[in-house]
Amino acid sequence: MLRKPQLSVEHMVEDVSTIHSLPLFYSQLSEAIDHPRSSIGDIAKIIAEDQGLTARILKLANSPLFGYFSKIDTITQAVTIIGVLQVRDLALALSVMDVFKGIPEDLVNMEQFWKHSIATGLASRLLATSQRESNLERFFVAGILHDVGRLVMYVKIPEICLELLEQCRATGSLLHRAEREKLGFDHAEVGSALLKRWKIPPRVAEPVGTHHDSSKGDQYPREGAILHFADLIAHALQIGNSGEVFVPELDHGVWERLQISSFYLPTLVRQVDSTYEQTVSALFGGEDAAR
Repeated sequence: MLRKPQLSVEHMVEDVSTIHSLPLFYSQLSEAIDHPRSSIGDIAKIIAEDQGLTARILKLANSPLFGYFSKIDTITQAVTIIGVLQVRDLALALSVMDVFKGIPEDLVNMEQFWKHSIATGLASRLLATSQRESNLERFFVAGILHDVGRLVMYVKIPEICLELLEQCRATGSLLHRAEREKLGFDHAEVGSALLKRWKIPPRVAEPVGTHHDSSKGDQYPREGAILHFADLIAHALQIGNSGEVFVPELDHGVWERLQISSFYLPTLVRQVDSTYEQTVSALFGGEDAAR
């Protein structure tokens, strides 16, 4: 067994945030959205410069996830109908999916990783809808990004991660707990730190950091609670896998805080199932999902 290494969350992300950086267009998009004189046409023009991203956003906008009756043909229409901030959130998720490549198969199957993440995003968005939350895309994006810290760890400390994976498979331990026991932190904290380095808003970064312990949420405890429950749903449905072998335990404080009816759960499962395949197709853009 390896001795407990002297590592920190900041050490995990200090160079990964540069090597695996968001594309320049995302910074340009954020600046345009934040500029008071930018028009919808200006914002659409920036997105349209990336043809692959444009195709995926349009495919997603026309998927059952949004449920619009008329076809959305242009990015300008998508920005107008879905909303400026919502399109930026979707662009963020799509950008991050393109950032991490070349991680060894013995650590993670990237197709299975993103499938679990997408299922979590769908469950999170659907739960937020039932909770009458606003700006639903932030829940979808937080779900897609909730385990991104694990990718950072696979890049930064692959040998330790492989040891932890093998240990959990042999003992039946939960991976996020094993991470904390060995390292003093877990992938949720690493993911949140990375998103903060990338200047991603706290409404996404904080829930990512607290999805295994939403009681730690400062500004966004409800978002963290919804993400926690959504992650459990995705695990229970066995859609994809990000490394965790078993279904994490439910924080009963989350159940009480959200006041979810047990009668709603079959509906939630059906909704995730009915939107999952087309959402995966839209996000992967018809390409090989294993990046």
